[in-house]
Amino acid sequence: MTDQNLATAKRSGLHDNAAGAIAYITILPAIVFLVLPPYCKRPYVRFHALQCIFFYFVTYIITWFLNIRTMISELIAPSRYTPVDWALLAVWTAWMLIWVWCAVEAVNGKRFKLPIIGPLAEKEAGV
Repeated sequence: MTDQNLATAKRSGLHDNAAGAIAYITILPAIVFLVLPPYCKRPYVRFHALQCIFFYFVTYIITWFLNIRTMISELIAPSRYTPVDWALLAVWTAWMLIWVWCAVEAVNGKRFKLPIIGPLAEKEAGV
């Protein structure tokens, strides 16, 4: 830990790496870190909070679309497991793996950028 990071951690109570990882827990901490004064000015925390929010919305839209598709396919031909069900399961599994990976990378002090979402979060965070 560098002297600057140690001074930052003592001053605010939370180290940037910890705040970046906490931002991935749900969308609420990410939003809080974007408005709380000590964290909203730190590019590392802002990047992870914004990437979490963007990732949440992309996942929400894909899941919503697949859920609508599942309801339509169940109305047309009810069955136990449809390809859309498997796609939904794959999306949720991928979402969980990516979420854990992002949180671990944030704790380790790395700025892991997701495709498309990462550069957008980086640009918005001012990094």
